[in-house]
Amino acid sequence: MTRTLDDAGREKTADRLLKSSANKFYDPEVDIDWDAPLVEGKRYIPEHRSSLYGTELWEKLTPQQRIELGKHEIASVATNGLWFEVILMQLLLKEVYDADPTTRHAQYALTEIADECRHSTMFARMAERIGCPAYGPVKWRHKLSKILPVIGYGPALYGSILVAEEILDRLQREQMNDPEIQPLVRMVNRIHVLEEARHVTFAREEVMRRVKTLSKAEWIYQRWLIAYVSWHITRSLINPHVYKAVGIRPRDGYQAALNNPNWQETIRYSGERIMPFLEEAGLVGAPGMHLWRSSFLLPR
Repeated sequence: MTRTLDDAGREKTADRLLKSSANKFYDPEVDIDWDAPLVEGKRYIPEHRSSLYGTELWEKLTPQQRIELGKHEIASVATNGLWFEVILMQLLLKEVYDADPTTRHAQYALTEIADECRHSTMFARMAERIGCPAYGPVKWRHKLSKILPVIGYGPALYGSILVAEEILDRLQREQMNDPEIQPLVRMVNRIHVLEEARHVTFAREEVMRRVKTLSKAEWIYQRWLIAYVSWHITRSLINPHVYKAVGIRPRDGYQAALNNPNWQETIRYSGERIMPFLEEAGLVGAPGMHLWRSSFLLPR
């Protein structure tokens, strides 16, 4: 098979990422002290990143309840992150299934899958260690997401990966050096941020390569697909059941969060790095604009 110049560029990037992966990676089982005590009075997320911050429900919470809510919210984000990564691994395996395994591109995809396995275990262990359930997405969304590896392909596939990864990355970068956050949470965030940087590079380059191959009809589908998946990503970050931990009815808490300008701004903040890239790639547009605005990643 004759390889093109574009293939050569892809191979060069994959080779560099493989070397970086070999030189710098973490094993959460070894690099995190899971037996270290949690620090009394430390928060799990910054207060202003809580989904209820600034609402009437928030004002009724005691300082300890606010910490408790943050604990359950970080567990929700982590276990939804696990869900995202399991889907990502399926998508990458789908790519590898049809790829030449002797290429560095396919080998890096396998390396990324190995990274994501460790990250998923790490997120699960963190939720367990802080005493929270595996919230994940609500049941109907969990079932619906099974179709994504079937219907997902092209730049929207890698673009959706980027939305999930870069939303988490932006929030985790803010928290990993915050001395007011639990040391365990900071270390989990640091490991994820450092290793996800390689994954983001890989996915961004794939998006830019694949948009070049789209027909006019495919543009419509690709724009709708990435907007639809991104809407589900932002809606699933906080599972409504987290609010029960502080005595708030899930329906009331979730509606208050969706209507909360502070939470909407947190979502926009988390997407500030990825949205300009997707716009430049041509993936933000009709027929997905209503979904982008409803996701809070773009202003209404």
